[in-house]
Amino acid sequence: MEKISGARSLIKALEKQGVKEIFGLPGGANLPMYDELYKSNIRHILVRHEQSAAHMADGFGRVSRRAGVCFATSGPGATNIVTGLATANADSAPMVAITGQVPTAMIGRDAFQESDIIGIANPVVKYSFQPTKATDIPEVVKKGFYIAETGRPGAVLIDIPKDVQTNEAEISFPEEVKIKGYHPWTDPDIVAIEKAIKLLLSSTKPVILAGGGVIISSAFAELQSLAEMLMIPVVSTFKGKGAFPENHTLSLGPIGMHGHAEANKIMSEADCVLAIGTRFSDRSVGRFDEFEKNLKIIHLDVDPAEIGKNQTTSVAIVGDVKASLRIFVKLLMQKAFKKTDDNEWLKHMTEVKQYWRDNLKTPSGELTAAKIMRKLREVMPAQSIVTTEVGQHQMWASLFYDVISPGTFFSSTGLGTMGWGFPAAIGAKAARPDLPVVDIAGDGSFNMTENSLATSVLDNLPVIVFLVNNYTLGMVAQWQRTFYDRRMIGVDQKRCPDYCKLAESYGAQGIRVGNLNELGQAIKAGLNSDVATVIDIPIDPEEDVLPFVAPGTSLKDMILPS
Repeated sequence: MEKISGARSLIKALEKQGVKEIFGLPGGANLPMYDELYKSNIRHILVRHEQSAAHMADGFGRVSRRAGVCFATSGPGATNIVTGLATANADSAPMVAITGQVPTAMIGRDAFQESDIIGIANPVVKYSFQPTKATDIPEVVKKGFYIAETGRPGAVLIDIPKDVQTNEAEISFPEEVKIKGYHPWTDPDIVAIEKAIKLLLSSTKPVILAGGGVIISSAFAELQSLAEMLMIPVVSTFKGKGAFPENHTLSLGPIGMHGHAEANKIMSEADCVLAIGTRFSDRSVGRFDEFEKNLKIIHLDVDPAEIGKNQTTSVAIVGDVKASLRIFVKLLMQKAFKKTDDNEWLKHMTEVKQYWRDNLKTPSGELTAAKIMRKLREVMPAQSIVTTEVGQHQMWASLFYDVISPGTFFSSTGLGTMGWGFPAAIGAKAARPDLPVVDIAGDGSFNMTENSLATSVLDNLPVIVFLVNNYTLGMVAQWQRTFYDRRMIGVDQKRCPDYCKLAESYGAQGIRVGNLNELGQAIKAGLNSDVATVIDIPIDPEEDVLPFVAPGTSLKDMILPS
């Protein structure tokens, strides 16, 4: 043991966790942390707003599968990260946020820049800590990372009073930690898996529903092996988009409110579903009672709290997704079942897929959503990482951008946080600087965190912003057209700002395009650029996202293009 300050022990503990990057913004209550960070080899990436720091850490965590780290000061600095904490936790992304706090003697006295961040954040994090002694810090850090990264991943908050940062003590660093009451269950349930196999093999119209848990556990090869062994159609939730290659013959794409027509059609006809790592969101399944009618559900999830929460389960399998799917495949290999060529369900799936690919109407014009998304897919390398903002562009990406390399598509799904995609893309680039990263954005969402262009440029983290620009809050406008008799209010952004000039003011590259050929050239320019590139793509503000399953209806009640 050595006598060091709490702030020094924090940085040492982070180094021992293998942290290489921290996204943050300094302030009075976390200056001792920053003073010690100055002496460290950990890279500090300066943000322009604490919410963006949290989103960058979130994006880093989703891509690297390790907890991203962000720093913020007390009071407004801490409250600014709450949206980022809630976003990461809703989507099971590993993240550790570390905030400064007023000295312990001032807590509860309405001190300058004091906020009860523990009380504020507790409902939206997996766990929170507030060490009261410098000696507590190393153990708290180790526990925080363990909780954030294990079981169902999530966001952890560590709030450290300023005097705890500055106090010196003889501090030890534990090699292992035990957390009372926290025992994430990951071992596969072999008995339940055997029941699931029996149910799957006895069904005539089975479907695999891949959720975000497949991506979190990197169970891509296991899922593909299982689907190919059984020759079962694969659909996904939106968060599970990219869990299974979307150019595979068994893939039907995402289901749900803005899912693929063929995916919703097949899902509504199935008699058995193997749901893997999904929480059965209302946006994915529509009406809960209609979804489970005439459907046997096998639910596999690492989080036992999800089993039976939204849907009645015939077989429940609690355990790590990757390990459980490996057991699935091994047990199936031991069974002497034969795949036959006269699989009527598979033939029907192929016919449905082809029908909707041939008959789903899309708007005419040069720069339509379908055409620009397909051009992006055509030009971007298969391994490219994609993030999205939230809105119409997000759903057009779901419909028309096929994910070929599993685990390369990320979006804010649970909380639906506008402004998430761009800072998350920067975090993703920090995690994987070797890969191209593109943020599929809408003008409304991009406006919320566009100041992260400074971080992208100055910290040499170049990403492409694929800006689908209708100068309106497109999804709200679509709902106003559809459900509110075109009573349009609060959605027109009046062609402000000029995004090319905005990009150039930050030292980034701004390119406005007028046709698909120019779009292809702009994407290539972004791929070859050493600074961020904003591609401004004007589209018709009247274009809607279709198909569309209206709230309170079932998947079979799709609103289709006319």
